[in-house]
Amino acid sequence: NCFWISSRKSLELLLQTFWLCLPLACRWHGSMVRKAAVPTASNGSYLQGQPNGRLPSLDSGQPAQEQKVVLKKKVTLLRGISIIIGTIIGAGIFISPKGILKNTGSVGMSLTVWTVCGILSLFGALCYAELGTCIKKSGGHYTYILEAFGPLPAFVRVWVELLIIRPAATAVISLAFGRYILEPFFMQCEIPELAIKLITAVGITLVMVLNSTSVSWSARIQIFLTFCKLVAILIIIVPGVIQLIKGETRHFKNAFAGNDASVMGLPLAFYSGMYAYSGWFYLNFVTEEVENPEKNIPLAICISMIIVTVGYVLTNVAYFTTISAGELLLSKAVAVTFAERLMGNFSLAVPVFVALSCFGSMNGGIFAVSRMFFVASREGHLPEILSMIHVRKHTPLPAVIVLHPLTMIMLFNGDLYSLLNFLSFARWLFIGLVVAGLIYLRYKRPDMPRPFKVPLFIPALFSFTCLFMVALSLYSDPVNTGIGFAITLTGVPAYYLFIVWDKKPKWFRKLLGKSLWGSPPPS
Repeated sequence: NCFWISSRKSLELLLQTFWLCLPLACRWHGSMVRKAAVPTASNGSYLQGQPNGRLPSLDSGQPAQEQKVVLKKKVTLLRGISIIIGTIIGAGIFISPKGILKNTGSVGMSLTVWTVCGILSLFGALCYAELGTCIKKSGGHYTYILEAFGPLPAFVRVWVELLIIRPAATAVISLAFGRYILEPFFMQCEIPELAIKLITAVGITLVMVLNSTSVSWSARIQIFLTFCKLVAILIIIVPGVIQLIKGETRHFKNAFAGNDASVMGLPLAFYSGMYAYSGWFYLNFVTEEVENPEKNIPLAICISMIIVTVGYVLTNVAYFTTISAGELLLSKAVAVTFAERLMGNFSLAVPVFVALSCFGSMNGGIFAVSRMFFVASREGHLPEILSMIHVRKHTPLPAVIVLHPLTMIMLFNGDLYSLLNFLSFARWLFIGLVVAGLIYLRYKRPDMPRPFKVPLFIPALFSFTCLFMVALSLYSDPVNTGIGFAITLTGVPAYYLFIVWDKKPKWFRKLLGKSLWGSPPPS
C-alpha cells in the first residue's frame, strides 16, 4: 500500500514537471544563439556564443550591433560562498561521518585528522584562488590543465567528467535526496526503491530547469539552502556545547586510546577526510561570472573553508558528547541518533535538513560543472551546441541539460557506486596535476599578472598529497583503480578521433552531424 501511494504520487509529480517544462523548452528552441553559424543581415559576420558575439534584434529584422550574448557577472561574494559551502556540505556529515573514526581507531586522532584535512583542503583552495585570479576564465580543472599542459590532458579530463563522473556523482547525491525527502512519510515501513528513483528523477529535473532558467534564482536558492545547512549544523553543535558545559566529557577521556591505527588505516582516514571536504574548487568553474574575481574568489574560498572546517570539527565534537565511538560506528544515521537522545521528536526534522542539504549539493554541482562543458565546447573540445547561450536568460542551456539524459541513464541503469569507485582516483590525479601546473606556470610564465599569490610550499605540499592519495588508491584497490585508469585512457583515442583527425570521411561527418544536431552539420 505504501509502495502504491508513493509511486502514484511520484509519477504524477514527474508528469506534471514534464508538462510544465515542455512549453518552456519549446520557447527556448528558437531563443538560442549558435557559435559561428548564423550570419547577421548587415555585414555577414557571425553570431558567437562568446563575449564578442552580436545578436540580431528579437523584435525586428534590424541587427542589434551592440548587444552581446554573454554569461552575466551575477556571482557576488555571498553567492560565491554559498556555492562553495553548499557543494562541500552534503549528506555525509549528518548520516555517516565514520570513515575517519573507523581508520584512526580513537576519538582524539579522528578529530585531529578532521582538522588537518580541513587545513590541507584550504591549501588546495588557496592554490585555486591564485589560478582563478591570474587565469580569468571559467572551466576550473579543464581550463587550468589546458593552459599549463595543453589540449590532450584537458580533453581527457572533460571527457571522463561528462560521460561518467558527473552523471554518476549527481545520481548518487540525488538518490540521497530522494530517500530522505520521503523518509518522514514512511516511518512505519520500508521506502520502495521505485518511489525513491521517481522522486529523485523529479529532483534532478527541477535542478536542471532551475539552472536553465535563471542564474540569479539558482544563486538565491543556493544561498537559502546553504543557510539551511548551517542551521542544521548549528542545531547539532549548540546542544553539544551545552553538553560540554554540563560536564559530559566521558567520551573524551583518554581520547587517543583505543584501537591502534594500522599502517594503511591512517592514510585511508586522510583519504576519507579529503573526500569530505571536496567541493572547494567549484567557484573556479564560474570565474567569468564572478564580480571582481581578484578580490571575491580568494575571500570566498578562505571564508568558506574556515566555516566548513570549524563546522565539521565542532559537529564531530558534539556527536562525541552524547554518542560513544562504538555507537557512532554502528549508527545508520548519526545525526538522527544524536537528535533522538537530546531533542526527542525534533529528530523528525533531520531527514528534511538532509534532503535540503543534498538538493543544495545537486544545485551547486550542476551550476558549476555546466560551465566546464560550456568552456570546453567554446575551445572546440565538445560539440558546438554546448557553447550556446540563451538569448534572454543568459544561461548555458545546452551545457546544463546535456547532463539530464546521462544522469537518468545512470540513475535507472547504472552501477553508480562501482563507477565512482573506479574513477575516485581520477579526481585527485587531475587536481594534483592542476596544482602542479601552478608551479609549472610560475617558471613558464613568470610575468603573468598574479593579484593573489601563495607561497610555493603550499602547492608543493598539496600536489604531493594528491599524488599520494592516487598511489594509495593503486595500492589499496588495484583492480578498481586499474579499471578506472583504463576508462580514463579512452579519452586519448577519442581526442585523436574527434578533435585531431581533420580528414574524416564524408559519411563519418554526416553521422556526427546527425547524432549532435539531428541533421547533417551545416556547411
